[in-house]
Amino acid sequence: MDLAQFAQACGYAGDSPAMLAAFAAIRQDGIRTARQGHRQRKAAIDRMKPSRALFLAAIRPAQSAEEAIEDAARFLSMFRNMPQWRQERRSADLARARQQRLFARFFRRYGYRLWALEAAYRGGSGRWPIKAAGCGRKCGRSRDRQFRRSDGSAGSAAAGD
Repeated sequence: MDLAQFAQACGYAGDSPAMLAAFAAIRQDGIRTARQGHRQRKAAIDRMKPSRALFLAAIRPAQSAEEAIEDAARFLSMFRNMPQWRQERRSADLARARQQRLFARFFRRYGYRLWALEAAYRGGSGRWPIKAAGCGRKCGRSRDRQFRRSDGSAGSAAAGD
């Protein structure tokens, strides 16, 4: 999308070079902010990956990812109905609820794989015994939760192999 299309999508119909430059700066700042937020969320997830105990400590007092998601959703809906002065005082609680929701969503989806790898690593020879099998595309995603062991045999994460 070029500058004129972006400005037009934002509702600007003119062709002033100064305004187009301002829209370009706004767009670049938005992209930069989005990338920075992504890196921060990824770093927070990466700190939780080594152990299930870290994840459970992060979502405390919830006992599971589903319960943590419910708690975060309940708080976020309550937060939206608060008066402005109370929202300003509880901004730290809002950040914690959002982070808890982020952890819970990620580990609800990928946690069993990570912790299965961790258990295999601890119980084995000290090296990761399972390599993710590619889906045949250049994206590097795994296909249907299929894994390939280091000896070349196939296993499935769902079957516990």
